[in-house]
Amino acid sequence: MAKIDLSKYKNFHVLNHPLIQHKITLLRDKNTNTSDFRRIVKEIAQLEGYEALRDLKTTNIKVSTPVEDTQAPIISKNDLCFVPILRAGLGMVDGMLDLLPGTKVGHIGLYRDEQTHKPHFYYYKAPKDLPKRKILIVDPMLATGGSAIDAVKLLREKGAKNISLICIIAAPEGVKAFCEAYPEIDLFAGALDRCLNSHAFICPGLGDAGDRIFGTVE
Repeated sequence: MAKIDLSKYKNFHVLNHPLIQHKITLLRDKNTNTSDFRRIVKEIAQLEGYEALRDLKTTNIKVSTPVEDTQAPIISKNDLCFVPILRAGLGMVDGMLDLLPGTKVGHIGLYRDEQTHKPHFYYYKAPKDLPKRKILIVDPMLATGGSAIDAVKLLREKGAKNISLICIIAAPEGVKAFCEAYPEIDLFAGALDRCLNSHAFICPGLGDAGDRIFGTVE
């Protein structure tokens, strides 16, 4: 299989922080139990959120320390909205909320018909003022990229303009598809894996993230 060249996609960012890489290795281990897997997904989401939110705007306010009054920065306005793609994306939300607890949370539920491969949305709920918000879609795995592309399309139809996508593991095929569909949207991943197999599972991957988060592995 020919290697996919992703160097031209400037909106794709691999977060090579040692803590993120360490924790992803723990997720890959098939012997990591449900409780630990769920906790580590939350921790990785928090670390990725820290990196992805570097462009938050701040303003200075007056603060009285025990020593003196000073001017210090504070986030000027929390106009964010975290949007997990159900169900696996739910595992990342609490980690993001640990950073900014007051952030609004939307939800997108979709599945793809195995015969037609067309997306079916079964749930959508988000703040009505999406055009005014920065949207961060969260989903642990970017495999073919189809679900993420469909989620962005739906949010755009609802008026969202400022969108980013955060995943834990991405396959080259999914990165290529997403970046070609939305070259203006930042895509953050904790790791870029080798490829998809014949069943569209990421290799080496970590299995089905939703099953491992919620303990439904058969």
